[in-house]
Amino acid sequence: MPATQTERAEKSERLEARITPEQKQTIERAASLRGTSVTNFVVQAVQQAAKETIREQEVLVLRGEASRVFVNALLNAPAPNAALRAAARRHLSARS
Repeated sequence: MPATQTERAEKSERLEARITPEQKQTIERAASLRGTSVTNFVVQAVQQAAKETIREQEVLVLRGEASRVFVNALLNAPAPNAALRAAARRHLSARS
């Protein structure tokens, strides 16, 4: 299905990569098996990998005892000590 003018206009950035002939052959085969172009296959695969990487690095996942310890620390946090209060003051004064 050809891209509409709007879809083409939105795609203004270019991404290039040097790959081996074997990598290219593998990518072309995979794209063919999916019934899509190499460009669409690569863009979809890279975008999915990027999203997974971001989710893995930015989302905290705790299971079992670790989740209980974390929740307990949140619900029963100790009062701030002198060093923490001093750090907060420095932070607030640096923002001014």
